[in-house]
Amino acid sequence: MIVHVLLFAAYAEALGADQLSVEVPDGSVLQDVVAALRGRQGGNLIPEQPLVARNQRYATLADLVESADEIAVIPPVAGG
Repeated sequence: MIVHVLLFAAYAEALGADQLSVEVPDGSVLQDVVAALRGRQGGNLIPEQPLVARNQRYATLADLVESADEIAVIPPVAGG
């Protein structure tokens, strides 16, 4: 199945895009999506357990994904 992934800030720079389509097997969880991203060139910048959202709601890495889901991988944010 294909899921749509949004990347921000350093993650987008490392992977060279702010949006990617990622193919994962049926029955996959968000951890599988993260692993697929980490396997791409530059993906090693994404930690093994990043903050993620599924369809605009925060989610856990154990949450199932469905075809056409929109996944956001959110980098740490610092402010002043």
